[in-house]
Amino acid sequence: QVQLVESGGGLVQAGGSLRLSCAASGRTFSSLAMGWFRQAPGKEREFVSTTSRGSNTNYADSVKGRFTVSRDNAKNTVYLQMNSLKPEDTAVYFCAARQGVVITTPLQWDYWGQGTQVTVSS
Repeated sequence: QVQLVESGGGLVQAGGSLRLSCAASGRTFSSLAMGWFRQAPGKEREFVSTTSRGSNTNYADSVKGRFTVSRDNAKNTVYLQMNSLKPEDTAVYFCAARQGVVITTPLQWDYWGQGTQVTVSS
């Protein structure tokens, strides 16, 4: 089992920045692929970014160039630095973990955090 706890969400004006953190426990963190997903009201959960066990990264087109994912295996933590935030980035952001390769389909991730709200005002 893996437990994931997100933090760092909040209210920010458009153009601002936030950094989300996801602390993992229960399994060797370095063996896990990690991902960030988000879900806006009335919409399906969507892929935002992933980082593989080897720290290769992937981003949704909508956040590319604005968001940066990173992981610190010594701290069992993955981060999502979000810059130049837009109102359409408003959503609950979820951290996820899985064994094996990174994928962008939310349904095939094994472990999920409780989510953290990000609200971007215009």
